[in-house]
Amino acid sequence: MIQPGDTWSSIGIGKYSLPLAATAIAMGGHVRVGLEDNNKMPDGSLATNESMCKYIAELAKLMGRELATPEEARKILSLPVEWKDRILPQLKEPEQETKE
Repeated sequence: MIQPGDTWSSIGIGKYSLPLAATAIAMGGHVRVGLEDNNKMPDGSLATNESMCKYIAELAKLMGRELATPEEARKILSLPVEWKDRILPQLKEPEQETKE
């Protein structure tokens, strides 16, 4: 049902997330990873979002795939450029109360 030019990605749960990511990379698709799907790295150690993303990025490079830049990813996903920094104000640490 996928047509030429369609954007698609894989999502696997648990032990299937990384094999499905590799399959999607091989087939020309995109990959979504995160702790909500899998909390283990291939060696069995606990994952972080950062370690999972680094692993998939390295895997994609080894398989000959170029990584999208943030600008390219926004274009692929049809996200308006004006949205790119809208989350930043929400990520700032709340000011610590000083005790006198």
